[in-house]
Amino acid sequence: MDETDVLGPVDYIIVEFPKDKANFKGEIADELLTLIDRDIVRILDLVIMHKNDDGSIEVDELDDIDSESVGELARLEGDLGMVLAADDMEHLAAAIEPGSIAGILVWENRWAGPFGAAVRRAGGQLVASGRIPSQALLAAVEADNGSEGD
Repeated sequence: MDETDVLGPVDYIIVEFPKDKANFKGEIADELLTLIDRDIVRILDLVIMHKNDDGSIEVDELDDIDSESVGELARLEGDLGMVLAADDMEHLAAAIEPGSIAGILVWENRWAGPFGAAVRRAGGQLVASGRIPSQALLAAVEADNGSEGD
């Protein structure tokens, strides 16, 4: 079976920090590497974006960054697919506040690949997909808990 036959859904996130508080190593790196080691996700791209106070951006690929700044994430360097293009950076930068630094992560949900392949082999197809932001779920739970006392 071709690896693309079992390709899982691909997602991205942007994680923003004030420039003086950016920390992509430590707990963040540990959690991401655990997901990789358990074969739950495969990292396709990882970049660090600096958005200056004037709105201009600077983008560093993982291999451009001092390994001291990213810790154990440096081990991903050779495995990245580099799927983000320069045009993507301009679009993604709109979500980032000036004076911030952000990590942009693109990954494949490997856990879903075999299920998707089974659906296709059975003659089915994915016709819709979506994501409910965790903040919306937390707000709904909080609202529901607040209405229980009524």
